[in-house]
Amino acid sequence: MTDLLTSIQAALGLPHTPIPFTSSGALPSAFAVTDLACASIAAAGQAVSEWLQQHTGRLPGLEVDRRLASFWFATSIRPVGWSVPPLWDPVAGDYATKDGWIRLHTNAPHHRAAAENVLGTCADRAAMASQVAKWAKTDLEQAVVEAGGCAAEMRSWAQWQAHPQGIAVNAEPLIQFNAKGNAKPWQGSVARPLAGIKVLDLTRVLAGPVASRFLAGLGADVLRIDPPTWNEPGVVPEVTLGKRCARLDLHDKADRAVFESLLKDADILLHGYRADALERLGYGVAERQRLAPGLIDVSLNAYGWSGPWQNRRGFDSLVQMSSGIAEAGMQWKKADKPTPLPVQALDHATGYLMAAAAIKLLGQGGSARLSLARTAKLLIEQGAGTDEALRAEDEHDQGLLIEQTPWGPAHRLHVPLKITGTPLQWAIAASELGSHRAQWW
Repeated sequence: MTDLLTSIQAALGLPHTPIPFTSSGALPSAFAVTDLACASIAAAGQAVSEWLQQHTGRLPGLEVDRRLASFWFATSIRPVGWSVPPLWDPVAGDYATKDGWIRLHTNAPHHRAAAENVLGTCADRAAMASQVAKWAKTDLEQAVVEAGGCAAEMRSWAQWQAHPQGIAVNAEPLIQFNAKGNAKPWQGSVARPLAGIKVLDLTRVLAGPVASRFLAGLGADVLRIDPPTWNEPGVVPEVTLGKRCARLDLHDKADRAVFESLLKDADILLHGYRADALERLGYGVAERQRLAPGLIDVSLNAYGWSGPWQNRRGFDSLVQMSSGIAEAGMQWKKADKPTPLPVQALDHATGYLMAAAAIKLLGQGGSARLSLARTAKLLIEQGAGTDEALRAEDEHDQGLLIEQTPWGPAHRLHVPLKITGTPLQWAIAASELGSHRAQWW
């Protein structure tokens, strides 16, 4: 735990201050997943604490609950009388090839279509498995990627370290800061330290939305923008807490004008597109700075910001396959198939690191870049996990908050982070994508 927290503090330029971790238990894994959860949440809390000290002269105390941190890295919402849709598309998952294993990520319709363009239309997993079995894993990964899809063959950590992309990621810092510009004016309070801060959120699925959810819990005005047809029903109730969610088509002239107006007034931009995606839309780094001088720009991608895969589509589960996590899990569990982390810890941890970076930049301006692959390196190198298991009933010891959502009532777990005088609290319940207007309050 100490090494993980110290590494993250160093990456963020935070003091190497011990932070207490309460309760006990850990998620069973080949890697120290609960330690990563606690350390990343603690670092985000420490960034808040330092921001408050700059403006009030007092440094609030912090503590992180290990059990709650573990549960929030899975899901914090417990529906009452309804259920969250499945997280995965029916044919998404791991498949045996002629010479190993591959994971196909087919949650988005266009990603499934890309896989089926290569493998043929597959009605179910059995049909997909029979097609995948005809391929060599490296050839299939390349074919699906070239078709515009998402796939990752299972590699070991040693293989990843020797791979051109693994070598590139290893050379990158955990967080790439480019500090410049001016500090944002303080408009908040101890209770709501980010009040008055406008966050334009262009992120999807988990890592970026975790970051913007954290910022919203501290009083920031978070406006999430999605394309007209995008949906991620399996995670929307989890990640839209505290936000307003609108839709814009950045291929449409009128919507582009709205977007540019929003960007000009934003304090923080979060985006998780592939490295070249905003460039192709006409909103590259130079254009964003022209439209919004002083914008704090925090971005992530899957496979890092250098090397041959810097523009590759990717998700947490794929990075676990590429980087050796799933293979190490298989060895640890003595299993006959890839064994991922028990939660999508790369997403969640990177989300809290994004939030911490954004808060750090409030005091100096500039940009920060993070990647799931670089967070994977941090986890792999910082210690082994445990076969100790948290009991499901442990979550009920923590107390539950009632939340009224569009889908029905739900319980929301108490937050794992305590900042003295600064409760994380959200004024807006989780909501459907596109349920608000694309405008600042």
